[in-house]
Amino acid sequence: MFSKMLVSAVTATALLSTLPAFARDLKLADFHSPSHFIVEEVYEPFANAVSEATGGDLTVRLYMGGELGPGPNEQYNRAVDGVADIVLAMPGYTASTFPLTLLADLPGVIDAETGTERMLANIDKLSQEYRRVQLLALWNNAPSFLFSATKPIRKLEDLAGMKVRVPSRNAGLVLEAWGGVPVSMPASEVYNAMQTGVIDGAMIDATALTGFRLEEVTNYITVGMDTSISQFLMVMNLDSFQELSEEQQKAVLDAGQEAARNGNRAWLGVASTALKDFAGTEGKEVITLSEEEIEKFNAATSTVVESVIEEVEATGVAARAYVEALQND
Repeated sequence: MFSKMLVSAVTATALLSTLPAFARDLKLADFHSPSHFIVEEVYEPFANAVSEATGGDLTVRLYMGGELGPGPNEQYNRAVDGVADIVLAMPGYTASTFPLTLLADLPGVIDAETGTERMLANIDKLSQEYRRVQLLALWNNAPSFLFSATKPIRKLEDLAGMKVRVPSRNAGLVLEAWGGVPVSMPASEVYNAMQTGVIDGAMIDATALTGFRLEEVTNYITVGMDTSISQFLMVMNLDSFQELSEEQQKAVLDAGQEAARNGNRAWLGVASTALKDFAGTEGKEVITLSEEEIEKFNAATSTVVESVIEEVEATGVAARAYVEALQND
């Protein structure tokens, strides 16, 4: 059950009358469904922490399922424009805005277990990319695997010509190096696209098996190779943030850091359980690549990683320094 400080737009009107007259309600917009695990695992603790640290002066009102605007592609702009005070966004959907952030998306740059802490430790290096908003939280997803509707992918050559949804531009470059045909689309559209044969599969993390019901249209999942690891971020409208007192700003920033850690733990946990359940389902198969095939996949990937780093570096951004910082303790 939602806490009183975290209410859906459906129930918020009735509850607002119970809040103190001086309380400020922060609108948080998310494209996931209201039943998604992010509500309980990330937003509820975030809202409670903000409320507790500000003595109830700041509260969080949650808008799920695109209530403030459909789809994930425009989430960042909704924060910039003040449609919402805080949004959840994925940098991969607006790649041109986040070239440095998305270096962590490249295979081998971060580890799924430690990547969030490495990104938080180096978050100041991203300040230029977030100058139009206030960055509150940044965490990595579970690794993206290769989902296939009908064709098992047991070796690199099996991917040749397959149309596969990718979560970002960088992931698309990786898929091309593997011989596939990248198709960009939001995760919410993958189910219908796989069901109707518009795409042959998807590069996506295992939480999508339950979160987007892809277990129903997927028969094979291939794992083992170095692969893309997407990021989530929570950003706040800059005016909304600057209107807060210093104490309130600190409360929101501290809660955001913990939201990042909670988000990472939640995604990894749900992904692990979902993949095990899939593997145990009759007619479904998790394919672990042989060592020989892993080497072939990773060799193809290595040239892409170096190429993207050089491309970002050429724009005057310290790309290599950021990658090295993420990889060093």
